[in-house]
Amino acid sequence: MVLGFLGGGLGSVCRFWLSHWVNAHLRWAKLPWGTLTVNVIGCWLIGLVLAYLEKQAHPRQEWALLLTTGFCGGFTTFSAFAFEQQILLRQGFGFGLYVGLSLILGLGAVYAGIWLGQKV
Repeated sequence: MVLGFLGGGLGSVCRFWLSHWVNAHLRWAKLPWGTLTVNVIGCWLIGLVLAYLEKQAHPRQEWALLLTTGFCGGFTTFSAFAFEQQILLRQGFGFGLYVGLSLILGLGAVYAGIWLGQKV
């Protein structure tokens, strides 16, 4: 439980900084690029870690807890995605693009992470 707590705290701090940095540097199309970026990276990372641990003879559950439930859980944010997409829907711009990009890139990132995790 402590590892999940530590990983979640670290993931949340990383999400805060990366999301703000991305939003400050990508301003075109007025989409929430920061949330999209952290969610896609988190999808890639969880695929990578779980695929890598799955192929180990004796996987350490502590690592899975620290990196997936903890870090990825704190790093990614479904609640911000849900909130931001309803703002875009109200504004009448970008809703479909944001939801579509989130799903396609997120799923693609998981599969890419799994592929890489099986190779290393």
